[in-house]
Amino acid sequence: VRPKPKHDARYFVREIAAYCGGGRRSKRDRDARIKPSPMGSKVGILTILRLSGLVVPFNVAYAQMSTTFIVQGSVMTNFGILDAPMMNNVDALSILAFGYIIGNVIYPELARRGIKIPTTHKFALGSMFGALAVGCAIITDYQIHRAYEERGEAISVLWQVFPYFLIGMGEIFAVSAAYELAFTVAPAKMKTVASAANLFMVGGFPNVCCIMLYKLCRPWFLNDRGEAHIHKLEDYASARVVNYFWLLEGIALCGVVINLLPPIKEWVASVEEAAAETVKSPMSTPNIRKNLIQRRKSRELQQGNGAAETDEETPLVRAQKHASYLKYGDGPDLNKFGSMRAGPSMKKKGGGSASQNPSSLPSQVRNKLLTHAEDATR
Repeated sequence: VRPKPKHDARYFVREIAAYCGGGRRSKRDRDARIKPSPMGSKVGILTILRLSGLVVPFNVAYAQMSTTFIVQGSVMTNFGILDAPMMNNVDALSILAFGYIIGNVIYPELARRGIKIPTTHKFALGSMFGALAVGCAIITDYQIHRAYEERGEAISVLWQVFPYFLIGMGEIFAVSAAYELAFTVAPAKMKTVASAANLFMVGGFPNVCCIMLYKLCRPWFLNDRGEAHIHKLEDYASARVVNYFWLLEGIALCGVVINLLPPIKEWVASVEEAAAETVKSPMSTPNIRKNLIQRRKSRELQQGNGAAETDEETPLVRAQKHASYLKYGDGPDLNKFGSMRAGPSMKKKGGGSASQNPSSLPSQVRNKLLTHAEDATR
């Protein structure tokens, strides 16, 4: 056991001199100052929040599915049983279809060619699909105004298939990559907290931003009477919701530009490399190291004795050993005085049964117990 270091005056003077460049330091300490250990490069909660903040522009556009997309679809004609709220299912279908294609076809093919898409480029792709979805919503808004001004009619709700479809494709790249990044770079003891922080940056913080944007852009959601009731076609046509969509388009495009910047890409790559080196570094916990040493010694001992057993026993071997233990035991036979053990039959040699003479049963039991007691005292 190492003694606790004494931090006296000489210790502090020596450490200060070594830090300033003087004094004697070992090569290990000098290397540690030049190249810090990966175990010390812990990823904190602030780093997780900054990493997850790269997908906030996409999630601001994603949050419109339950807000402005519903408002826009409420002034459109239904297609059979399909109405504005049911169009959210297009997002789920897009994720199921293209999630399977991307995960089982595109990514494996890129891996075979030795191509790995950087995480920031996945964020950029997600933001780009979000910008395309908002762009389709802008085109749909212009179509609503044009149809109302020319014919006084509403267009079909099927126009919203394209925004929901594209926002689902963006979710595959941006949101899934954000969850993966937050979980992989976080230390083992902080993975739950990191996932919670990422969930807040994916679902909580973007909604707060949308509420603030709506408060700032409230005049765009008023009809010609100054009321915020635009669920009818004539009221929606008099509002300027398209201006709000253009603002969202600019936010999504900013997310694309930010994630394509080389400094952002290098920073995220450095965090991922530091986390990977932390996983590859040897375990420093004393108990784990002690267990590993003991297991290594036991393997060497078995190999030296020519044992044919492997380190890891199969479930079948363990089951056979357990059955053998239950049948034959695994140690000396320990007997207690007065224990009820199986013995010879208590029937009389003359063919008579002990049950025929109940009064003699206690005396027979006493005689048997005295015999075992005499054997034990000898």
